[in-house]
Amino acid sequence: MLQVVEVADAVLDAGVLQFLQRRVMVSAASCSVEHVPSVVRCVGFRVLERPQRLVVFVRTSETARLLADLHATRRVAVVFSEPTTHRTLQVKGDDALPGPLEHGDWPQVAAHVEAAVAELAPLGYPETWVRKIFESAPNQVRAIRFTPMSAFLQTPGPRAGEPLAGAQP
Repeated sequence: MLQVVEVADAVLDAGVLQFLQRRVMVSAASCSVEHVPSVVRCVGFRVLERPQRLVVFVRTSETARLLADLHATRRVAVVFSEPTTHRTLQVKGDDALPGPLEHGDWPQVAAHVEAAVAELAPLGYPETWVRKIFESAPNQVRAIRFTPMSAFLQTPGPRAGEPLAGAQP
């Protein structure tokens, strides 16, 4: 689980950090300089507290276009969604930089797989299928690190798209 530490004036406040401790699925998106979108499923994430940064993990076999877009624009949008409730939030940054895994990253990938199994199996997804879609080895995963600049509610409903401004996802 994530370690929650209060950070003054942080985009990801205590309520958001608490939500991120739930069993959320994660996708990352960017776009080319021509505004052609790219999106991938993440195989995990990590919150770094001081200074506040997010790290999402992607499989290199699926992300050539996204990684190229990030190198060109450094803009990223990451969506965190809890499948059993559809609670969703989006976090954006404009300083995203892909790189190798660092110390402490791989355990977060392994924990994410277990969370995905626990979240998706009750919805009827076979455990073997869930494990297969998240299957990876450390040399097949890249980390995308960025500073959260804005966050938005994205849970389906009338408030979807609202800036987070202290609201619970």
